[in-house]
Amino acid sequence: MSGSWMMRYVAEFFGTAILVILGNGAVANSFLKDTTGNGSDGQSNGGWNFIAWGFGFGVMLPAMLFGSISGNHINPAITIGEAACGIFPWAHVIPYIVCQMLGAILGQLLVVAIYWIYFKKTTNEPNVILSCFSTGDTLNSKSNGFITEFIDTAILGFVAMGLYRGMFFKQSIDIANIGIGLIITALVMAGGGPTGPALNPARDLGPRLVHAILPIPNKGDSNWAYSWVPVVAPILGCILGIWLYKISFGL
Repeated sequence: MSGSWMMRYVAEFFGTAILVILGNGAVANSFLKDTTGNGSDGQSNGGWNFIAWGFGFGVMLPAMLFGSISGNHINPAITIGEAACGIFPWAHVIPYIVCQMLGAILGQLLVVAIYWIYFKKTTNEPNVILSCFSTGDTLNSKSNGFITEFIDTAILGFVAMGLYRGMFFKQSIDIANIGIGLIITALVMAGGGPTGPALNPARDLGPRLVHAILPIPNKGDSNWAYSWVPVVAPILGCILGIWLYKISFGL
């Protein structure tokens, strides 16, 4: 990482905003009524691959822009996981998380601005509206959601450490940036069936706050009973994944 800490905070802010715009924007385009990704028939939605690539690019592009500046955490789970494993200074954890949360909120506000009229058109489907903001287990099972988020983010933490800090392949930073986008895409495709997934407390909690506060057309409950799952499980999972890589290969 390079540059002042203030520059790193700003990079985390914009990086997380881009993640949410591209990720949740893909969800909105895929599921809201009459969008180009959904269609007037309500059946031709872009589908899960559409969304997976949105989140994949949402992580890969900020990595290319800001990876050399802030490390492109754009995720409190990564920040806390690295700090817990002695890789990132605890003194900068809270500023990073604050900037990530603010970035996620800004990103979601821009998604709302783009798709406001389509929220109006999507009537009688409050769960579809909420899915454009935050995650939830499809079977309304907090335990299943927790297991999913924990495993997925453990994989994310392990792979991220290998891509950016691995010593065996000496790959270029460009390959690492592409790889981090691909692992996000793959995790959404392979592990996203039960919950989404969030993989990132800021990506879920920031937009959920926007959903709760703004008078979003046709919205229902913000499902706060589930909201702790995509916060706690990714943090614990990421700590495990980073720790496993560290003890296995050294950092």
